[in-house]
Amino acid sequence: MADAKIKVLKDGPYEVHGDIELVDSQRNPIPIPERPFYLCRCGQSANKPFCDGSHKTAGFKTDGAS
Repeated sequence: MADAKIKVLKDGPYEVHGDIELVDSQRNPIPIPERPFYLCRCGQSANKPFCDGSHKTAGFKTDGAS
């Protein structure tokens, strides 16, 4: 498996690069529509676990890169 990289985007999602498998709480694979892919951090996405841009309208803000 290639190296995976996760970049924290300021006031936005996690940007995920690399050949990784994403699974749910029962270890069922979650299909990844494109690469890189973006994981929601704000909790507002209608397409969880993926980001759909809802953080912009929700006003999601973080301190620094956390």
